[in-house]
Amino acid sequence: MPDHSLPTPRDGRPAFPVGLAWTEGRNARLRQRLARPEILIAPGSFDCVSARLVEAAGFDAVYITGSGVSMSTLGAPDVGAVSFGEILDRVRRICDVVSIPVIADGDTGYGGPLNVIRTVREYERAGVSAIQMEDQEWPKKCGHEPGRRLASVQEMVQRIKAATEGRRDPDFVVIARTDARSTDGLNAALERAAAYQEAGADIIFVESPESEAELAAVGQAMPDSLLMANMVEGGKTPILPAARLQELGYRFAIYPNALTRLFAKAGLDLLASLKETGSTNAMADRMLSHGALWQLFDNSTWRALENRYQAAPAKA
Repeated sequence: MPDHSLPTPRDGRPAFPVGLAWTEGRNARLRQRLARPEILIAPGSFDCVSARLVEAAGFDAVYITGSGVSMSTLGAPDVGAVSFGEILDRVRRICDVVSIPVIADGDTGYGGPLNVIRTVREYERAGVSAIQMEDQEWPKKCGHEPGRRLASVQEMVQRIKAATEGRRDPDFVVIARTDARSTDGLNAALERAAAYQEAGADIIFVESPESEAELAAVGQAMPDSLLMANMVEGGKTPILPAARLQELGYRFAIYPNALTRLFAKAGLDLLASLKETGSTNAMADRMLSHGALWQLFDNSTWRALENRYQAAPAKA
């Protein structure tokens, strides 16, 4: 497991685990990474465990999935039931437990332009390096489910302007998503995407193209744009290898609920085995050991820090 603790500062202070440290420079690091020609892959997370696994696996960024947060927080699918306060609490916790850049789902910005500005400010304070916002009306829906209703182009343009003008750090990234493909067709989605880029969005996200040919058409229509692809297992868009997405013009790809789906399937398998056999022994080789799990979260660094401030025993 990688060591997430910070090195001992020159002034003699001890190393702190990432969960108690200030992680700086992530916004600039994300911008620098996006400037490279290789596609950026950001697996999705919904809590501290899944986020730490993404970093431990060596990825350059992690994506906070609104759908995964909804399921893990409320036990509800992605139907817009999670409030801004609930998502912000989860965002803060995830940002605190990783040192890599964090990209966070911001839904519609949670209201009008003033709400968008507040959302951006709070995400920045929490440690987020990029926010994704979409052009749906509230309550929003999953991008691979029916029932989505689009906001007007002008309303989304104002969301983008509020976000870009409201950010404190110019390196903070604004991602504009359009859901127009499923309701109005690909050409309408591309027209919206162009308007959103002109409004100042840093990354363009055309949601749910329905074939490799459509993915390619987006890349051909916007060759000078930073394009994002959404790889949803079982969704409307085919799952292509990252190398192929890069060939088609994409610079950024998210896999928002791959871990969510895997955890759910693995959990059901373990529970079925436990119910059948009365033991978890049959699944032990598929688990982290007690020690390995604790060290994933810097157990030795936490303990060393605790020991440093342990009061000396009172003399008899």
